[in-house]
Amino acid sequence: MLSGALPAFEGSLHYIDDEGSGLRGVIAVHSTALGPAAGGCRFWQYESNDAMVADAIRLARGMSYKNALAGLPFGGGKSVLQHPGGDFDREALFRAFGEAIESLGGKYITAEDVGTTVEDMKTVRKQTSYVAGLETAPGMAGGDPSPWTALGVFLSMQEAARISLGSDLKGLTVAVQGVGNVGAGLCRLLVDAGAKLIIADVNSSRVDALAKELGADVMGTDEILGAQVEILAPCALGAVINDRTVPQLKARLVCGGANNQLATEEDGFALQQRGIAYAPDYLVNAGGIINVAAEYLHETTDEVRERVGRIPERLREVLLLAAQNGQPTHRVADAIAERIISGSRAEVA
Repeated sequence: MLSGALPAFEGSLHYIDDEGSGLRGVIAVHSTALGPAAGGCRFWQYESNDAMVADAIRLARGMSYKNALAGLPFGGGKSVLQHPGGDFDREALFRAFGEAIESLGGKYITAEDVGTTVEDMKTVRKQTSYVAGLETAPGMAGGDPSPWTALGVFLSMQEAARISLGSDLKGLTVAVQGVGNVGAGLCRLLVDAGAKLIIADVNSSRVDALAKELGADVMGTDEILGAQVEILAPCALGAVINDRTVPQLKARLVCGGANNQLATEEDGFALQQRGIAYAPDYLVNAGGIINVAAEYLHETTDEVRERVGRIPERLREVLLLAAQNGQPTHRVADAIAERIISGSRAEVA
């Protein structure tokens, strides 16, 4: 049962409860104003149904804004599935998920996200065509979107550092929280650019292997938020910027690949008050969905690279508008996205 203590949501929620496979989850469709809702599938262990649905709602809204700012012909949605734990039939579970997507008739298009893989999407594809993130022909968009996400975050970090710190990345120290596919890809790009790294991850073997490869220092996943660095890059789960952690931050710029980094609206204002620049997450981490959209539209990797390369231009617009208007960057980015979605020509306040 849901308690009703969920974020406000102007879209639609489609619940999944398949007894045969043990699948429980929800597909949240936030907006289809610009096209079918597109967003990945998260497979995670949630402490309650409320927590699962709340995550889906926040993520779906972020996808609407992400797709709008990336200039994609898609609305925003997200699917969140409860990881059953223990032994289960993964193929049966994702077949059931594919059936749930098919029942929406193209209203929602899925792909990988936290906890899901290319192989999972191949299973989903057996039941529905409304899926991307699959292997494709050489030169064509598709496959694992995480390298594109990492590239978009890296290019955004370069731009934000120039504007907010007056520096390129060479010689700066970056704390990367979460070194999965996106975080590890970002770390390699940062080292190539001459940055110094402090890294953290809940998976000790993964973080130790990457530290050895790149010569990075290692800290705990909570401890790293207060590290003495120029840039903090959250690349794990969301809500790490909150009323407890903001006072601890020593970084002057927050720019990472995680979704929903701000726990609340107020946390964006708190960053501004502390003089910490924030690169809105759904703007800078759009590389993955750009690749997914391009795969679905049968575009090439060159087209993906060109579109990802435009992410820093939009970020520059947001950072400069925020400075001019005295508004926190997340508010400015939201206003631009909402204007695109609504088709309004109203000025950003």
